[in-house]
Amino acid sequence: MRNMTMAIGQSLHLGQSLRIGIAPHAVGLLRVSRWRGAPVTVLAEHTIAASSAHPFDAIANALRTLLNEQGVERWPAAFVLADELARLWRVTPPQGATRLDDLQAAAGLRFQSLYGEPPAAWQIGADWSAVQPFFAAAVPRALLASLTLVAEEFRLAVVGVEPHFISAWNRWHGGLKAGAWYALVHDGLMTLAPVAADGVRALRVLPVPPGADQAWLTQTLQREALLLDLPPPALLQACGAVPAAWLRAAGVANSAGTAAAPVRCEALDHARKAVYAGFSPVAQLAWGGAR
Repeated sequence: MRNMTMAIGQSLHLGQSLRIGIAPHAVGLLRVSRWRGAPVTVLAEHTIAASSAHPFDAIANALRTLLNEQGVERWPAAFVLADELARLWRVTPPQGATRLDDLQAAAGLRFQSLYGEPPAAWQIGADWSAVQPFFAAAVPRALLASLTLVAEEFRLAVVGVEPHFISAWNRWHGGLKAGAWYALVHDGLMTLAPVAADGVRALRVLPVPPGADQAWLTQTLQREALLLDLPPPALLQACGAVPAAWLRAAGVANSAGTAAAPVRCEALDHARKAVYAGFSPVAQLAWGGAR
């Protein structure tokens, strides 16, 4: 999986950067520092007035309001987009494909079959591969144009634009253990990536009900494994707003009424937990996969 990146301007702020979370309902601005001060600081957040007619204009106007009081000219900035603003899907390369054009055409055809619209209005990026299935991500060109315009107005040095899942995956997937599945938990949703020997098999976005416990997690993962014809995982490695109850192993009743082995859950980003718990959803989004 791969990020989609724009480059605008030059940065004058070594060791510090901005993280900008973009959700349909809010935008958030963080400062990330590598060498001095707090590692991450929430600078501002702004709620977006809903606009079904011009949603990307509403996002751009909220972003202008957010940046107007911050004095961030020439700062390096990464945009992290809520996954509902992007689309992610699995592509099987056509037999005999040897050129990038072949892979791009396959991704576009799969996009159209899944979403019922041509891909022309979307910017598509992927971990292109001619020998194994790969995942592609798409962001609306109109949204990218709005973000680019605002970045130019405030002379930001844009270093990346990534959907939230891609941002987190790029940061944490190197820590996955053999046989483990991966999940990102954010704002009441779990984006689940069942991992097999040939890579990620699917992406499933599942609502996490209030009070979801270890039993709910185990039963949910067992069901997803059945749907994908995979063995259920013994370990889920997750990041984001992972419920504390998932991190505590306990017996789970099976259909026979006896205790079944629960799926163990580990937080890949456990070192962040004390800070992350105090962040709003849009601040969590902005932090994404920042190092």
